[in-house]
Amino acid sequence: MHHASIRTANIHKAIAFYEQLGFTVCDRFTTGYTLACWMEGLGGRIELIQIPQPRPAPDAFGDEHYVGYYHLSFDLTETATDLPSWLTSVKDRFAQAAETQPEQYQPLKVLLEPTQQQIGDRVYEVAFIADTDGLPLEFIRTLPKLQSV
Repeated sequence: MHHASIRTANIHKAIAFYEQLGFTVCDRFTTGYTLACWMEGLGGRIELIQIPQPRPAPDAFGDEHYVGYYHLSFDLTETATDLPSWLTSVKDRFAQAAETQPEQYQPLKVLLEPTQQQIGDRVYEVAFIADTDGLPLEFIRTLPKLQSV
């Protein structure tokens, strides 16, 4: 996949949010009528597009009847030793940023604390957070398979 595109109410706040997660802006451009950028990080690329006169996004995480794109998922298997510690450090970064720059940052909204989930023969650690527009983001780690004795 080349990139995933995210429409945002405020591109500057969205950039700051994704920078806290480890993304960096690689290109800034306009889409003819509005600001946009590509950001790379966590093994992927996203496109942020600022929407004039935005409306709130549907609650894709909380509405069990919602149909459409649900979330982006980032694999932290190679970059984090465990999801609870990773999420704690991210929450701390957002809390500190919100204290020093409240106009730019807000405390991190966690939609689902780290939990384990079995899919097929694998067990994963999974957590969800919300971005600046309330869109769900999943963070996942594959746990090692248990060795048979």
